[in-house]
Amino acid sequence: MKAIVFDDFGAAEQLRLAEVPIPHLRSKDLLIKVMAAGVNRADLLQREGHYGRSVFGDSPILGLEVAGEVIAVGEETKSFRVGDRVMAIVGGGAYAEYARADECLSVPIPDSVSFIEAAAIMESFVTAYESLCHLAQLRQGETVLVHAASGGVGSAVVKLGKAMGANVFASASGENIANVLSLGAVAVWNYRRQDFEAEIVDATGSTGADIIIDFVGGGYLARNIRSLAPGGRLVQVGLLGRDSDAVIPLDVLLYKHLRLIGTVMKSRDIDEKRAMVRRFAEHVLPMFRDGRLRPLVAEVFPLANAAEAHRRMENGGVFGKIVLSNAA
Repeated sequence: MKAIVFDDFGAAEQLRLAEVPIPHLRSKDLLIKVMAAGVNRADLLQREGHYGRSVFGDSPILGLEVAGEVIAVGEETKSFRVGDRVMAIVGGGAYAEYARADECLSVPIPDSVSFIEAAAIMESFVTAYESLCHLAQLRQGETVLVHAASGGVGSAVVKLGKAMGANVFASASGENIANVLSLGAVAVWNYRRQDFEAEIVDATGSTGADIIIDFVGGGYLARNIRSLAPGGRLVQVGLLGRDSDAVIPLDVLLYKHLRLIGTVMKSRDIDEKRAMVRRFAEHVLPMFRDGRLRPLVAEVFPLANAAEAHRRMENGGVFGKIVLSNAA
């Protein structure tokens, strides 16, 4: 089969299309003909060498989520049959013609959702639900601040928060402010020109946010902590700023009895990922079935143009999810 590979860590130009073996089907696996695959920030970090030679799951091939058609099932699988349309979280291997997925990390694609749209759902909305609802324990009517809100996961958090009855505020680039507002945010601040700390304090009558979902890290950490209401929760999902060193104002953390929670899906073990997908399937998938939620696809590139898709993500300003299409 054809897949995207790279021989050395480095820039997007390292990516190339090559022939590789079809994945071996295990007893609880699905073998999926990949119709589309989502592009995630973790793919760029893997290509650059930030994870070293570690393989967090099934394959050294890039790609953490797939949408496609089941063409074979393991002898112990119970929930899917050949011909089913599925979307799945995978431990690598999505940038290929075929991928294997654990049965318990796979869910049916709703009838109204295309393969391209389905490829924009799993990583974004599983992470969004885990961060906002499971870890931060969102309650209806609470105030949420989302950073990098125009990206795949950030926009999913805004949409989900709105659907769950939260008052959602956000920060984004200037060109995407109107886009994020269209998702249901109460207000969106230009992170280059406005001080989100001052804005959220002012917008909440000096109370602060109950929950902050942050993908940036670094210098945002202290400002986030100061922006939280008493009892507030900060969930750190990523490090877009590539800066892992930060100062924590411990006096504020202690005085306001705050919670700081870190989460990364890629390094979780298989049982944790299965639990995350179960929660998504129970609480979020019905919203896609009845139309309360829709995936947000920014741009679509052919699989062979994976390097171009990576460069597009690196350039920033993307509204929604970048998807690779493997359709004939």
